Amino acid sequence: MPELPEVETIKRDLEDTIIGKKIADVEIGVAKIIKEPSPQEFIEGIQNKEIKKILRRGKVLILKLSAQYLIFHLRMTGQIIYGNKDEKSKVCFLLSNGRYLNFLDQRVLGEIKLVNDWQELPFIKQMGPEPLEEEFTLERFQQMLKEKKTKIKPLLMEQGFIAGIGNLYAAEILFKAKINPSHPANNLTLPEIKRIYPAIKKVLRQAIKYRGSSVDTYRDARGEKGKFEQKIQVYGRKGKPCFECGGLIERISLGGRGTYFCPQCQKG
Repeated sequence: MPELPEVETIKRDLEDTIIGKKIADVEIGVAKIIKEPSPQEFIEGIQNKEIKKILRRGKVLILKLSAQYLIFHLRMTGQIIYGNKDEKSKVCFLLSNGRYLNFLDQRVLGEIKLVNDWQELPFIKQMGPEPLEEEFTLERFQQMLKEKKTKIKPLLMEQGFIAGIGNLYAAEILFKAKINPSHPANNLTLPEIKRIYPAIKKVLRQAIKYRGSSVDTYRDARGEKGKFEQKIQVYGRKGKPCFECGGLIERISLGGRGTYFCPQCQKG
């Protein structure tokens, strides 16, 4: 699933290409992707509307039009590709410059909405803080952890706790911080919290720098793969030697998700 770095990469790509363009037309190949309003109202609502700004909240991409907002939730396999028309598009937007914004989705789990106020969407209102914003301080993070008895790895993936972190980056963050993914969050010491907090920011920023991870179906807005998987330390590396200690990477299940870690490096 595309996480914060992947969606942020797409956002930045589109900022360079589609701001100021108008949506001339839209073709809906799979109607169930349009969650709000009806497909016909959706088409009428966005035709000839200018793309004013592009935002991101957690793993969600938001296009500000003249008076409304287009919400893209990529889910597991969604892609947003700018360029020529792609015949595999589930929803295809023709822009005023003759280029296309293609929404592709192999498993058809993604969603697109047209709304008046994106901040009032229930799932948006329930999101935790943005981990790369200034408001996400060490003190705030420490306070957030106090009452959380769950294990730290599933907690980092909880969108109501912190927005945008999924399975891959939670694993990489905890490896960088040298914290065992099963460690109860409310039992973390201050020194341990002081390792996790900067690791969150460093891993996410590095992943954005390398344009995301294409361990699965992710592509950036140019249709190209991200390069962060070349930097991955533990995710997807079960049975392979740890780059730091040489011990073997293990995989366990936490919160119903596969979790990769080094039992030697991550004893904390």
